[in-house]
Amino acid sequence: MTTRSGRRGNQTVGPTRPLHVRQDDLEHAVRETLSRQVAVPHALAVDPAGLAIRRADRIRRRRTAAGLALATVATALLTTGMAQLGEEQGPPRTPTVVLGDPYASPLPEPTAAVTAPVGPDRGEVDLIIGGTLAGADGSRVPLLDVGPVERAQRAPDGGGWLVVGAPTVAGRSLWLVPPRGAAQVLLAGAAQITLSDDGRQVAWREGADLVAAGIVGGQLVATVRTALPAGAEPVRFAGDRVLARLDPTGPGHLLWRPGDEAPVMAADDTSRHVYGRLPDGRLVAQVSAGTPRRPCLALLDPALTPTRTACGPSLGADGRGAVSADGRWLVLNGGAAGKDAALLVDLAALGSGTLTALPAGPPLAGAVAWTADQTVVYGDAAGGLVRAAVDSVLAGERATPAPVPGLRSGERLVVVTG
Repeated sequence: MTTRSGRRGNQTVGPTRPLHVRQDDLEHAVRETLSRQVAVPHALAVDPAGLAIRRADRIRRRRTAAGLALATVATALLTTGMAQLGEEQGPPRTPTVVLGDPYASPLPEPTAAVTAPVGPDRGEVDLIIGGTLAGADGSRVPLLDVGPVERAQRAPDGGGWLVVGAPTVAGRSLWLVPPRGAAQVLLAGAAQITLSDDGRQVAWREGADLVAAGIVGGQLVATVRTALPAGAEPVRFAGDRVLARLDPTGPGHLLWRPGDEAPVMAADDTSRHVYGRLPDGRLVAQVSAGTPRRPCLALLDPALTPTRTACGPSLGADGRGAVSADGRWLVLNGGAAGKDAALLVDLAALGSGTLTALPAGPPLAGAVAWTADQTVVYGDAAGGLVRAAVDSVLAGERATPAPVPGLRSGERLVVVTG
């Protein structure tokens, strides 16, 4: 028999599969496979851009609806007010404009120019010189659009400054000036504005009402009001209470705690001026006492009743003055040796019945700031800056004003408190 070579059964003979592949061919095949996979579009499980667009559309629709609702309410109120205007008796109420849009988008504000510190660190208090806020560290913040300033104090938590504008025919305005960014008006058209020592509350007179509100996030919140007697106006905060003077030309004050159902929690008819508050809550006030009657100093309890009274030197009638943070010292305007002066009073000796006051410097012409090292800083009538240290005054020295660089003739110097 003849033996055949080849595969047995149904196996056919074909080209053999190459067992050796060049590396270049393998790399080319891998690249081609990957490129085809990339070219095929894949659906994303989550579309971030689409979600953001849809979310923005929903927010825009809500804000538009809220704005239309507010506009509708405002139109209704305005229409009602105009209809009732002819029916009201007595003097019309001056409207107060409270600004702040809770629906406003957090868009970037124009940044005011803030110059770098110039010169040595004063390390004392901030000043307003003309239209510029001069920081204690030497920085400068232009007060754009704010206008003339009556007084100012530091805002809490390093949030800038709270600035009360000078009175105009339209009333007073309250501004918040951030360390960087444009100033924003919080309140406009108020007859009188007063701030709490910590800068977290504000009170003002609106028509026949005394109004108070909190200051949170650059807006006025939790507004409450109560009726005020004719001629009364808020002058300061006493803790969480608002102190209002009953008559700008006569004696008498009242206390009101915002939120209380009773409009007035305490009142008196003897105090003429209140200079500040002691740590125990008592108020340091000027009263009419003695024989014959004359201006004296007194400590008032929470019911505005004098607990200690002392008379002595002549006290000024303008009510300018301030109590130190520890409640030990008081500086106020008065008379010494027949001349007007700023007087330093030791409140710890007030209980003796005799008031002893030492001349500290020229008369106060505005707000008074106490520093941590028991130095009082204020401006005089000529625009000079006065620094009177308690130790120096007790040693018989009298402070003299120093010129303020950059203060032009006719401009008013404002010392920032707080």
